[in-house]
Amino acid sequence: MPRRYRPVKRPVAPDPVYGSESVAKFINIVMRDGKKSLAERITYEALRRAGRVARREPLEVFEQALRNATPVLEVKPRRVGGATYQVPIEIRPDRRLALARRWIVRFARQRNGKSMAEKLAAELVDAANNAGGAVRRKEETHRMAESNKAFSHFRY
Repeated sequence: MPRRYRPVKRPVAPDPVYGSESVAKFINIVMRDGKKSLAERITYEALRRAGRVARREPLEVFEQALRNATPVLEVKPRRVGGATYQVPIEIRPDRRLALARRWIVRFARQRNGKSMAEKLAAELVDAANNAGGAVRRKEETHRMAESNKAFSHFRY
């Protein structure tokens, strides 16, 4: 990380189908080995399936899933006088969404199913309904932050 200057945030072009930057960033997280067209195919198929299962607009399901999986607090280890405390801190808005996207994709990959599109669709529907691995991870993170609230005065 540079000491003198802050690197500029590069803009992400909105995706061609929904015109959403959020979906474009999600595609980039689904992508492996630089195979973007495959990642796009998987994501769009997953969104279509999720929309069909939830009987709502695919983008609506996606946004709801992202909202439900987005954490607000996390814990960071902080050394104070030889002891390491887990200090709860609020997460920056861009990091919140990045964590939510990462968790949704990670827990979709861990599911058992036939295709990645199927697994991703199931994870999106679950997250939209406040269930699934990504939402469970968010709640676990919040529980840890809540239980370590006593150390919040050690915040940086």
